[in-house]
Amino acid sequence: MNLDHVFVCEHPALDFAATLRVRRSTRFEMFVTPERLDAWFVESGLVDTVTPAGEDDVRAAVTLREAIYQLVTNRRLGEEFEREALDVVNAAALRTPVTPQLTMAGRRVEATAPQALATLARQAVELLSGPDVPLMKECGNPECTRVYIDRSRGMRRQWCGMESCGNKIKAAAYRARKKTAPAAH
Repeated sequence: MNLDHVFVCEHPALDFAATLRVRRSTRFEMFVTPERLDAWFVESGLVDTVTPAGEDDVRAAVTLREAIYQLVTNRRLGEEFEREALDVVNAAALRTPVTPQLTMAGRRVEATAPQALATLARQAVELLSGPDVPLMKECGNPECTRVYIDRSRGMRRQWCGMESCGNKIKAAAYRARKKTAPAAH
């Protein structure tokens, strides 16, 4: 599996929750080093630059990510929030978030990992208490556990992304049809 960060969920908190890939089988952790966490913060557009993270920041990020994923799952399934996950997200949301600054060149966001995590926690609070809750869907690929916001007409979107999952499923279905199709004589 490649290490490129993917942003297909239509919401930063959902993309963050998706950094542990393939939760049902061979779990694939994206935050294997502090540098990978820093890269995610920058690639997501959350910050322009981040003070280099440490191992403690990675542990805090994984804890927050898992709490967000738990709460998203609870909300998506219409269940009551798990109390421990709720406490983790709310505690992170209380911390100082990233703060944009105006420079001669325009807007600039420099932050620490804890500030970035506080911002993600606040975004999760807004998502899970806002109008997009009914639009949250899990990817139709049985191997994928990404949850995304379905803004398609008629809410017909089936996959987190065509590149990541849709094409794989469509190609597999095509191969299966070809394999079972009667041979033309």
